[in-house]
Amino acid sequence: MTITAQYTQSAQERNALIEESILPTALNQRPISMLGYAWIWVGIAVIIATYSLGATGIGGGISLGMVVFTIFLANVGIGLFMLLTADIGTEHGLSFAVYLRAPFGVRGTHLPAISRGLVAAMWFGIQTYLGALALNGIGSHFLGFDNWFAWYVAFGIVQVVNTACGIKSIERLAALAAPCIIGISVWMYFTLEGIAQTKGLNIWNFHAEGRMSLLVLFIANLGFWSTMAIDIPNLTRFVKTESGARPFFERNKNIFAAQLIALPVTQAMIAGIGGVSFIATGSWNPIEVIQGQSQGFSLILLLVLVVLAQWSTNTAANLVPSALTLVNLSPRYINYKLGVVLAGIIGTLCFPWQILNNLFVFLGYYGAFLSAIGGIMTADYYLIRRRRVNVPDLYNMKGQFRYAGGVNWAGIVSWIGAGGMAAWYSDYAFIIGFPLGLVLYYVLMKAFVLPSNPQQELSSGYSDRFLGTSVGMSWVHLGEGQFQRVATAELKSGGREDL
Repeated sequence: MTITAQYTQSAQERNALIEESILPTALNQRPISMLGYAWIWVGIAVIIATYSLGATGIGGGISLGMVVFTIFLANVGIGLFMLLTADIGTEHGLSFAVYLRAPFGVRGTHLPAISRGLVAAMWFGIQTYLGALALNGIGSHFLGFDNWFAWYVAFGIVQVVNTACGIKSIERLAALAAPCIIGISVWMYFTLEGIAQTKGLNIWNFHAEGRMSLLVLFIANLGFWSTMAIDIPNLTRFVKTESGARPFFERNKNIFAAQLIALPVTQAMIAGIGGVSFIATGSWNPIEVIQGQSQGFSLILLLVLVVLAQWSTNTAANLVPSALTLVNLSPRYINYKLGVVLAGIIGTLCFPWQILNNLFVFLGYYGAFLSAIGGIMTADYYLIRRRRVNVPDLYNMKGQFRYAGGVNWAGIVSWIGAGGMAAWYSDYAFIIGFPLGLVLYYVLMKAFVLPSNPQQELSSGYSDRFLGTSVGMSWVHLGEGQFQRVATAELKSGGREDL
């Protein structure tokens, strides 16, 4: 039986830790190019909530130039952090929730993973709500049908179907949406600048009376993407990676453009337009601005582009992570497509309009606990295991990641302690949660866990047999919980290329 045949057969087998969508992706199952991945991130970065970040900065008394510059720097910072966690996907082909079995245990993973999954589902609801408002504008103009809730439900269903079709479907949508998003952004800037000029306002010299600090704005933007910063392996495990690429920069070269150019440039541009919108009209919401400043065909076109912007973000940044955490929760009963459906239902029931009205509070509290997870992941992957991972045992209930009844208390205690401290000082959540989680986890593992819970990666002297892409190898599931490490040349075409 060939490797491909064995792999296909294994897709039908499930146990308490294995389901096809959360198995490691082999090097021949990674279809997304550097450009495709960058387009995905342009689509992800353009969400309507980003406009509110820029407007909040302007309302807080910060100049437009400083708002744009601060948000750009914050996103470069979070992009650099994403590169660290992205390597879990490019090196080993692992999803976020499965990797959390290493620092939290095969059962302990569920608490932090589901916390991320719920936040992703909530963001899905927020984006669907905003897209539904744009659709309702179209429906009201053409059909005389004014019911945003009906559009809310319909738009949610369409996105769920699209995401359930797999990663290639997501990439194709991003390639369509990203240029449209750039187009609407250019239109909005020049239109809004013109409105400001008619009111005698210079957008670059405008100062409101607020007193927001640059540090608070900076940290809020770190928290904005703390979700994607920790679960970025969900996407990078599908990005084309060169077999045998030992150096970090070579192995992750298809990731850099997205995290260090597409994300910060796009986010800063959109937040800046939100700031200009606030200066010119008093509203950050582009849907309201478009409806107030356009009519006829241009109104419809612009509202369609708003819908595409929400759609392209929701699929990659919200539905996929949420679905995979649900699959990880119960692989025996939940597959990827069912996970997407459940995530969509949860998201649409979370009253997103209420969350949107308290966005900075929302960002602060969830950013606190997710930043702590980021610190723990970084400590585990780089400091404890030095990028070596015993992948088969991640899918073995009785393996080395069982710890104490399936829970690694070093991970749980570090998460609650660091996350709680960061939440207490929520204005500075990310810069507290991440380093504190990293240090606490490292100390607790070294002092209390590792002496009584041997880890093969460490006891082997950090052997290369626990590496993947760096040494031209992929882990393939053969069935019945058995894995084989396979060289790239032995991999057959026709393997799983979607989620």
